[in-house]
Amino acid sequence: MSAPIVVHRPSSAGGRAVTINGAIAGLARDDRDLVEFLRRAGLDDAWDILDNPNWIEWRGGRAHEYEAA
Repeated sequence: MSAPIVVHRPSSAGGRAVTINGAIAGLARDDRDLVEFLRRAGLDDAWDILDNPNWIEWRGGRAHEYEAA
């Protein structure tokens, strides 16, 4: 089973696309943006799950890095 939240590889312009259950949540430029997307999706404990691979899959690049690739 894959994680319901995917933080995609950094784009060439910076930031990372975020999908939640396959739906686009937005473009995160830092962890605060990511947490806000998750909060809007109903995850009030978002800060606590950022490094939990059961919840979030970080693709292409290191977790928590949003700079252009």
